[in-house]
Amino acid sequence: MMGRMSPNAKTASLAALLALAMIGLGFAAVPLYNLFCRVTGFGGTTQRYDPVAAAEEPQILSDTISVRFDANVSPNLPWKFYPEHPTDTVSIGARDMAIFIAENNSAHPVVGTASFNVTPDQAGKYFTKIQCFCFTQQRLEPGQQMRMPVLFFVDPKIKDDPDARDVQEITLSYTFHPSDAVDEGKKAS
Repeated sequence: MMGRMSPNAKTASLAALLALAMIGLGFAAVPLYNLFCRVTGFGGTTQRYDPVAAAEEPQILSDTISVRFDANVSPNLPWKFYPEHPTDTVSIGARDMAIFIAENNSAHPVVGTASFNVTPDQAGKYFTKIQCFCFTQQRLEPGQQMRMPVLFFVDPKIKDDPDARDVQEITLSYTFHPSDAVDEGKKAS
């Protein structure tokens, strides 16, 4: 009777296996979701331009699209943050640059990180960032003001997508949050 398991032992083994599978999925969920969002543009996730992977520069179309810039700050980050110009009209496929301005209104250095998205959601996979302050953490000294550029283009493939080709305006939205990084100004506290 070595090979036979009791019904309780089978249930316990199955439950343990299920628990291990759930733990594994828990660890894999965030990276898999992030990969899914980057590939599909789901939830307004933008693309990041990789010159090595790009076969060629995008074709510049005569069509234009309006881009609106939205800036927000988490309530527990003592920064002022806003776009230099709230809107821009860009040629589809052409590189363009927007400037955002951040200012630390506190008496100590603060490190912030920006999260971002694009609306409407279906435009996310066509909004491509070449360079962005959101790729790294930003440290501002007390009272420091910083101009932060975003270099981007709207991929001409947007015109081939039946769900996105009629989009006339894209909103690029950022929210700055305090970073988990330890600030030198707070170490002494």
